[in-house]
Amino acid sequence: MCGIFGITTNAEVSLGALLRRALERLEYRGYDSAGIAVVTPRGVVVRKDAGKVAEVSSKLGFDQIRGRTGVAHTRWATHGKPNQANAHPHVDCTGSIAVVHNGIIENYEELKAELVARGHVFRSETDTEVFAHLMEEYEKAGLTPWEAFKKALSRLRGAYALAVVDSKEPDKIFFARNLSPLIVGLGEGFNVVASDIPTVLEHTKKVLPLRDGEYGYVTPAEVVVEHDGVRVEVGDRVHLIPWSADQALRGGYRHFMLKEIHEQPEALASTVAGLEQRRLSEVAEMLLNAKRVYVVGAGTSYYAGLVFQLGLAEYKIAALPIISSEYATYEGLFDVDDVAIAVSQSGETIDTIKAARSMRERGVKVVAVTNVVASTLARESDAVLYTRAGPEIGVAATKTFTTQVALLAALHAQIGRSLGMDVEPRVEGLKRLPDVARKAIELNEGSAKALAERLKSSQSAYYLSRGLGMPVALEGALKMKEIAYIHAEAYPAGESKHGPIALVESKFPVVFVFSDPSLKDKLLNNVAEMQARDALIIGVAPRGDDVARKLKYVFEVPHLDPLLNAASFVIPLQLLAYYTAVELGRDPDKPRNLAKTVTVE
Repeated sequence: MCGIFGITTNAEVSLGALLRRALERLEYRGYDSAGIAVVTPRGVVVRKDAGKVAEVSSKLGFDQIRGRTGVAHTRWATHGKPNQANAHPHVDCTGSIAVVHNGIIENYEELKAELVARGHVFRSETDTEVFAHLMEEYEKAGLTPWEAFKKALSRLRGAYALAVVDSKEPDKIFFARNLSPLIVGLGEGFNVVASDIPTVLEHTKKVLPLRDGEYGYVTPAEVVVEHDGVRVEVGDRVHLIPWSADQALRGGYRHFMLKEIHEQPEALASTVAGLEQRRLSEVAEMLLNAKRVYVVGAGTSYYAGLVFQLGLAEYKIAALPIISSEYATYEGLFDVDDVAIAVSQSGETIDTIKAARSMRERGVKVVAVTNVVASTLARESDAVLYTRAGPEIGVAATKTFTTQVALLAALHAQIGRSLGMDVEPRVEGLKRLPDVARKAIELNEGSAKALAERLKSSQSAYYLSRGLGMPVALEGALKMKEIAYIHAEAYPAGESKHGPIALVESKFPVVFVFSDPSLKDKLLNNVAEMQARDALIIGVAPRGDDVARKLKYVFEVPHLDPLLNAASFVIPLQLLAYYTAVELGRDPDKPRNLAKTVTVE
C-alpha cells in the first residue's frame, strides 16, 4: 500500500516542488518514507529517506530540483524496514534507471538471486529493486529502454503498479498495472501517472483508469498503452472527473477526517440525488431471483453491508455476510443463480476484488457498491451502484460508510417496492437523511469534544447494541481503535453475560446504540446490568426519547427508521473517536500501521 506519481512535461519546471505536493496528497496511502527521482541533464537525481513527506522534503531539498520528467513515491513498508535504503525510488547499478512501485513482486527472491549471480549489486531489502536491475540487464543485452521494460515486466509475478524513468529516454515514464491501482492523467503539454484520482486534479480532470495487465509509457504529448503486445485504443475510456481540486483539500479543517465528517450531509444528498432507479430495479430483481445472496466487504464496508444483510430479513431473504478475506471458506457454496453485493469504497480493495473474482468464476453475479468510477471492482462486476461521497482522504472511513448505508437502504426500499410493500416512509426518510446527518453533527459535536477529554485516559471500551444497531456499534468501535488506539470491542448486548461483563468495573466506558426502537427495552436491561457495576454509560438515542434519562452521557439524533438510523447514529461515534484521538495527540488522518486502500492480501 504505497502511493506513486510521475509527470513528464515539455518545459523545465520546479519539478521537485510539484512532486512533493503530489506526495502530500498521496500520504494517506503510506507514510513511513518518501522519495523522488528526477531526470536531469546530469543524469537521474534521487532523493529519499524514512519519514513523512514534509520532513524528508525539507531535509533533502525536494523543492530546489528542476526538471521535466520525474517520479515520486510514499511508502507503506511490506519488504524491509522503513529506512533510507528501502525508501523508493530504487535504481539499477548505473543509477540511470529509477523505479517506484506499489504492490508485491512474489518471485523477487529468485529474480534477485539470478541478478546477483550476474554481478548486480543490491542496496535495499525490497522486492522493487529487482525491476531496475532487470531493465539494466536487458539494456546491456542491446534492447531499447521500452523493449527492456517490457522484457523485465514479463518476468514478474504478483501485484504491481510501476512507474519508471530512464535517463536514456528522458521524456518518457514507463508504467504497468496488475492488481494495484494506477491511472493516467492527460494534459496539454504534459501527462501524468498516479495511484489515485485526487492526486492528479491539480493538473487535469481527464483521467484514464488502467486495467490489469496493461502497460505503456507517457511522454508530454503521447500516451501509449499495450496489453499482451498489442496496442490498446483508449480514447473512449477517458473520464472527465467532476471533483474540484478544492474537494480534495482540507478546506480549513484541522484534519481531513473532521472535514469529511462535516461533508456527510452533502455527500448523502449527492448520493440520494444520484440514485438511478432503473439500475436499482435491475439489481433488486437480480436479488429477488437469486438462489443465494451474499454480502461481501472488508472493514467499514463490511459493516455497511451488514446493515443491508440484516435488513433483508424483513423480506424473509436469508443473506450470508462474508468478510472479503475469508471468501475461500465459502467457495463451495458459490454457484450460478447466486448474487453477491460486493462493497468497497475505493473499488480497489484486493480482498474484495479476489472474492468477487472467485464468485464470478463459479457463476455468481456480482453487484459492486463503490465510490470510484471505473475502479477495478466496478469494471469487473455484472452491475455497479455508485455512491457519490466525493474523494475521501482520511484513512478512517466516515462519509463513505454513511453513503454506502444510504445507497443500500435505497436498494432495500426498491426490493420492498418490487414485492408490493409500502416503502414510501423509507423513501421519504432517505430524502430527510442529509438534514438528519447535519443535525447529528450540530447536536453532538460539543458533547463529543467534552466527553473525549474523559475517555482519553481509558484503556478499553465496549460498544453494545442489538439488531440493526450492531453494525453501528461495530463501526463506532472500529473508529475508536483505528485513530485513538483505544481497545474498543463491539458485540451484541445480550452476549454480555456470557463473558465480557467480567471485565467491567467502575468507570469502564460502555457505549449503547439505541438505533432500533423495537429492541429498546431489552437494551435497557443491559444498561442496568452495566450500571450495577458502576460502568460509565454512554448512549446514542433517538432525540426526545425517554431513554436519555437513563444514560450518564447521551448523544441524541433525530429518528428515521432502524435501517436509515445506521447512517446517522454513527456520526456522534465518529466525532467521539476523532476528538479522543486529538486529545491523545494522535494524527487521525494518518493512523499508525493503516493505509486507506488495502491493495495487498
